[in-house]
Amino acid sequence: MIEYRVRHRTTYRYLQPVAQSQHLLHLVPRPTARQAVLESRVTVDPAPTHRTGRLDAFGNAVEWLTLEDPHTTLEILAESRVTEADLPPPEPAASWAWERVREALEVPADPETAAAVDFLFDSPLVRPARDLSPYAQPSFPDGRPVLAGAIDLMRRIHKDFRYDTTVTDATTPVDRVFEIRAGVCQDLAHVGIACLRALGLPARYVSGYLLTMPPPGVPRLVGADASHAWFAAWCPPLGWVDLDPTNDVLPGVGHVTLGWGRDYGDVAPINGVVVGGRDHTIEVGVDVAPIDEPPGDDLAVPPTKM
Repeated sequence: MIEYRVRHRTTYRYLQPVAQSQHLLHLVPRPTARQAVLESRVTVDPAPTHRTGRLDAFGNAVEWLTLEDPHTTLEILAESRVTEADLPPPEPAASWAWERVREALEVPADPETAAAVDFLFDSPLVRPARDLSPYAQPSFPDGRPVLAGAIDLMRRIHKDFRYDTTVTDATTPVDRVFEIRAGVCQDLAHVGIACLRALGLPARYVSGYLLTMPPPGVPRLVGADASHAWFAAWCPPLGWVDLDPTNDVLPGVGHVTLGWGRDYGDVAPINGVVVGGRDHTIEVGVDVAPIDEPPGDDLAVPPTKM
C-alpha cells in the first residue's frame, strides 16, 4: 500500500473585477477497488457565498460554488491524501470475446451491464462524424478477448498519435484529433473512446493525476505535474479496466483517479461562468508525491491567457 499527497492549485486573475461567478468542481479523488481516499479538502479564496456538495450522475463527488462579491483573483486549492494498492494487472484472456460483450448489451441481464450501456453512445465531445471502426477493427479480430483488443488499440494509438500540447484545446473535436494524429492526454483518451464505441463497445473517460516523481528505475510518464486522463473499457467479467494511451500502460500505482464520465466535459476539474472580468489568465499547478516527501514550494506553471 502506497500513500500519496495530491495538491491541485488553480488561480484565476481577471483584468477587471468579476461581479459574480459560479463554478462546478470535480477535484475530490474517487474511491476505487485499488484507491482509498483518506482525506480531502478544497480551499477557495475569496470564500464563496454559497457552497454545495453532492454526487453527480456518475457517482463523482462535485461541488457548486457561487461568489457574489466582486473579485479580481480566485484561487482554488484541492488537497488530498490517498492510498493505492499495488494490485496485479488483469489477465486479458480472462475477459469475454468482444462479440459476446456487444451481444450482452442488446438485452442487459444485470444492473452492471445496464449501467455500461450509458457509455455506449456518442457524447458531446466524442461525436465523430466519420466512421472510426476501420481504424479500430484490426485490434478486434474474430473471437479476441475484449481486454486484449483494448490493449492492442491503446498501443496503436500511442504509436500513431503524437503527444503535442500546442495543437488542441479542451473543445477540439475528436475528428480533428484523428485528422492531425496529435493532441494531449485528453484527446488520446477521446480517440480510444470513440474507437471502442464505433464497434459497439462501452468506453468511458477517466480524469486523474500522475505521480510526479516515479520510483527509482522507472521512467517518468508524460503528463506528470498536470491533470491527466485516460480511458476505460468494459471487460466482463473483469469489470472496467483503465488504459492510458498517452503512456502505453494499464494504469496502476502512480495513477490517481479523480472521476469518470462520458468524456472530458463530464469531469472537467473546474467549469465556470463569470459576469465581468473580460480577459483573464489561469495558472494551474499539480503535485502528486509520496506522503513522506516534503511538498513542493510552488505549484504554479506559466499562466495561460484566456
